[in-house]
Amino acid sequence: MATPLSADTLLNALRAEGVRIQEHPGWRTHNRNHKGAWGPVNGIVIHHTVSTGSASSVALCRDGYSELPGPLCHGVIDKAGIVHLIGHGRTNHAGLGDGDVLDAVAAETTLPAPRRNDTDGNAHFYGFECVNLGNGSDPWPDAQLDAIERASAALCRAHGWQAASVIGHKEWTGTKVDPRGFTMESMRARIKARLGGAPGSDAPSGGGTTTPPSPSAPRYQPFPGAGFFTASPNSPIVTAMGHRLVAEGCSAYSVGPGPRWSEADRRSYARWQQKLGFSGSDADGWPGRTSWDALKVPHSG
Repeated sequence: MATPLSADTLLNALRAEGVRIQEHPGWRTHNRNHKGAWGPVNGIVIHHTVSTGSASSVALCRDGYSELPGPLCHGVIDKAGIVHLIGHGRTNHAGLGDGDVLDAVAAETTLPAPRRNDTDGNAHFYGFECVNLGNGSDPWPDAQLDAIERASAALCRAHGWQAASVIGHKEWTGTKVDPRGFTMESMRARIKARLGGAPGSDAPSGGGTTTPPSPSAPRYQPFPGAGFFTASPNSPIVTAMGHRLVAEGCSAYSVGPGPRWSEADRRSYARWQQKLGFSGSDADGWPGRTSWDALKVPHSG
């Protein structure tokens, strides 16, 4: 049980854990505090959005809809591993759940199966919505799972909580199935491993010993800007990008990849954007910063 973090403290905790953040206008005061209590807080609830695409999912969670006004969480975690901050305070994310589960989270003990919906979870939990269709087959990229792990660990660290304070929505109420596609047991193991090391360390996914970043860790190519690609460059950056697209199973190449930007590069990159969950104009094959950062292109000088 704890007093909710201030917006500045929350932001600093996320940054210290190495979370990549996008702040959306007005997030610090966007909440449902006029509808009920916010705090004391006891833990964190992880959700999936049942949607695709970063921009549309963020808009949905920020604004909500007629039956459930936004914000629908504190942060949206997209497939590229960006945490979009959209609210601070009470948000419409957890709803009613089992008071026995809340007691177990507060005590950091084994969770009982949720049987009742008698307790207001919106007052007691931070919430992260993660972009995923929730159908069991929509992939969870490593960058997204890493961001869930880091964001959860950041709040746990700030409050002095352990990994047991992080639960899935389906563990709060029997009326929900999220998150679907990974187990909360595996995520809590990752969070536990991360909490065993220093903030921001490169903890191995799935648990194990936490080690700090190595000075010889690979360098990644910064996003060169949208105009770089529309100018049809001839650059080793394009070759390095192409090899990463091939490694991610997104190749549309018949030959190459090579240094000259081509239609095959664009089609391959579109497949990468689609793999991250983008659609429509967000998956047109022209690189943007979010998808580029997720691709982790080796530095090419």
